[in-house]
Formats: sequence, C-alpha cells, structure tokens
Amino acid sequence: MKKLIFTILTLALVASGIWAFVLQPDGEEGAEFKFAEIARGDIENVVSGTGTLNPVGTVEVGTQVSGTIDQLYADFNDHVIVGQLLAVLDTSALAASVREGEASVARTRAQYNLAVDEYDRHLILAEKGYLSEREIRSLATQVETAKASLQSAEATLLRLQTNFNHAEIRAPIDGTVIQRSVEAGQTVAASLQTPTIFVIAEDMAQMEILALVDESDIGLIREGQEVRFTVQAYPDEEFSGTVRQIRLKPETIQNVVNYTVVVDAPNKAGLLLPGMTATVDFVAERVEDVLIAPSAALRFQPTQEMMLTLRERMRERGAAASDSTRRRMREQMQAWGSSIGVGGQPPAGVGRLWYIDERGAPAVLPVRLGATDGLNTEVVLHRLQGRSPSADLNVGMQVITGTTTTSSKSTTASNQQRRGGDRRTGPPGFF
Repeated sequence: MKKLIFTILTLALVASGIWAFVLQPDGEEGAEFKFAEIARGDIENVVSGTGTLNPVGTVEVGTQVSGTIDQLYADFNDHVIVGQLLAVLDTSALAASVREGEASVARTRAQYNLAVDEYDRHLILAEKGYLSEREIRSLATQVETAKASLQSAEATLLRLQTNFNHAEIRAPIDGTVIQRSVEAGQTVAASLQTPTIFVIAEDMAQMEILALVDESDIGLIREGQEVRFTVQAYPDEEFSGTVRQIRLKPETIQNVVNYTVVVDAPNKAGLLLPGMTATVDFVAERVEDVLIAPSAALRFQPTQEMMLTLRERMRERGAAASDSTRRRMREQMQAWGSSIGVGGQPPAGVGRLWYIDERGAPAVLPVRLGATDGLNTEVVLHRLQGRSPSADLNVGMQVITGTTTTSSKSTTASNQQRRGGDRRTGPPGFF
C-alpha cells in the first residue's frame, strides 16, 4: 500500500513538472537576469576624427629666374635665418645680359646728349629768325624721343640687374628646411610658374592638425575646445591641443560631408613630425565624480511578466488606501508612468532602471540622464512632485541589463502548437 502511494505521488510530481515546462508561457521558465552595478566616476563625451600634422607658418622658397643650380648651401633639417644664402644659380648668362644692358644705356645716353646739343644750337638760330617754328619743334621731338629711349634702356638694365641678384636664393624667414626639391646642376625654368626649391617651416615647436569631422558631429565642435590626439609613432603617448578654427568650406568624401577643423598642437619635445596621421578626440562634454549607469541598463526592455508584476504591485498599494488617497495615487501613477515611459519609450532626458526589490520582484526606478560616452551614462534620481521613489540610487546598486532564457521549452511548446496539441491549462490527470 505504501509503495502504491509513493508511486502515485511520484507520478503526480513528474506530471506537474511536465506541465510547468511545456504549457507555462514562454520566457518565464529558465529566465535569468544580467546585472551591472551603479558606479561613481567621470564621463567624457568625445567626437573622433583623423587629420594630418603640419608645421605652422610654412613658406615655399622658389626662384624668379631660370637657370642651372650652381651651388647649394642648405639641406634637409638645416636651421636657417632671414637672408641666409641657400642656393646660387649659374650667373654667366645673367652677367652677360647685364653688360649688354649697360651698353644699351650708354648708347642711348649718347644719342640723347647729341639730340640736346642739336636742339640748343638751333634754338639760338630760331631766336634770331633764321629757323621756322616747325623746324625747332622737330628738334624738340628728337630730344624727347632720345630721352624716352634712355629711360627704357635704364629700366631694362634695372630688370637685368634684378634677375642677376635673384640668382642668389636667400631664406625669407627664420625656420627649418623640411624639403629640398633640387640638386646641384639641375636646371630650373621659371617661365610659366615659380619652381619650388626649398620648403621652410617657421616653427617646428608649434604644429597644427587639419582634422576632418563628420557633419553630424560638427555641431559639438567649438573654438578653444580641448583636444586629445595620438600618432602611430608613439601609440602609448597622448598629446593635447586646442581647436583654433572651424573652416566653413565642406568637403564630400564617399557621399559624407566633412568639415576641416584646425587644431593647434604644441610640439615642445619635437616628437611630432610633418605628415604624421593623428587620431583626434574632441572633448565635447566632461563631468566628474557622478553616478554612472551602463547604457545597456537604460536600453533594457521589460518582459510582459515584469510589466504585469509592476502593475499588480501598484494595485496592491492602492487597494490598502482610502478612496481619496487611491484617487491621488492613481493620478500620480499616471503622471509617473508617463514621465518615465513605463510600457513605452521614455521622453527625452529621462530614463528608467530596472532592479530587483527586497521582495525579489522586478521594480523600476526613474532617472534623469546626463552626459554619456556610449557605454556609460550619467544618471540622477528622478523625483516627481508628490511621489517618492521606491528605492534610492546609490553606488553598488544592481540594475538589470538583460535576460538569458532557455530555448528548449519554448521550442517544445511551439512544436506542440504546430501539431494542434493538447491545450489543457492544468496538469494531466492521473487520478
């Protein structure tokens, strides 16, 4: 008899387990929560971009005359001062041109002097009435013509002398030579455009970054903003700078509109070199010593069971109150639920954190949102008028970030529904 009773009880327990596993609604059996802790710390909202390092005050040094490079007196990385001789062109042809110009000036000056003497001699005769006015006017014209030729020859000589002087290429500023484009013996032609021979950086201790920022983030950039950047040559070194300028001309790259942001980057240690690629972080917002919640907890969507449990708790609290209190609580609940978006999406600037209360049931806590870096978000307890939160927000509080559920039960239930299986709402009858 005892063995029969024991067998019947065992079968009943097994049947109850099968019913609970197969027929219970999906998501309730085997559901486990993922938790994370509320912490205190700092948050930075940064905008990332990339750019190229360049020296500030770069000058390209060229030549205004054509010729062959005779001597070079500066090389890469040389420090030069204003007026220092950098290179000299072959001056043979230029010197010959100057001598030819001097000869032309001497010839035209002689012609001018002769014309003046002729005019002065005939002017005396004209005053005595031996020459007509037309003849004396012709002589005056010859004087003016000879004078103009002399002035033209002098101007040509000045131009040739200037070209001769330009054969000596000198530094226009103090700085460092970062590029040399020619070799001794090379011919340079300045007929169409000025060829670049040297590039001089005015101050290598002060660099600039031309960073590209996406149009969706450019609104977070402002002049004087703090900037951090790294370069591949020193991956463990972090450099700092400030935004100097936001250029208004857009640049479209792969159908994305970008704007150029100029960043001042001090280079006192001389580690930064021209042409390096910098990965730039613009610090758009920074807060220190605040409560931080994982952004995943703020994105968590409660299950239907959690919502039913929350509403049941609200009804229980209202059932124990008087009619007036219950009416006031109902109004507060509606305002509270609307403000935190229970059952929907919270409004802008407000979020909700789900946690397990002292009874072991899921509960929700409204919070105001602050700065975020994508992974974590600043949170402050959202206190509504006439409504005290059910819990306090503090460091170490466990909040729900997600759920993990077993899939075998739901698979079995769905297979049973496809087969048109039993829809009983209780355990199988064994008695």
